[in-house]
Amino acid sequence: MRFLVDECTGTRVADWLREEGYEVFSVYDQARGISDDVIINKAFDENWILITNDKDFGEKVHREKYPHRGIIFLRLQDERSTKILYI
Repeated sequence: MRFLVDECTGTRVADWLREEGYEVFSVYDQARGISDDVIINKAFDENWILITNDKDFGEKVHREKYPHRGIIFLRLQDERSTKILYI
């Protein structure tokens, strides 16, 4: 599987996925500051599953009808990256 990890998710999720052997593109590490439109289009065009905690991507998929290969939304009370790894 290939995962595109959104900038707002930080680096720990991307690092952990890499350690588990997955192919990862980290927006934080590799393309900081790009727009949500560019992110969702890149994920679709390059066959990435998007991992994010940004609810704006829900709007893009459901209201704006952007195509996608899969989106994993991390919705936690405590979204510090140290807590995300315990999911």
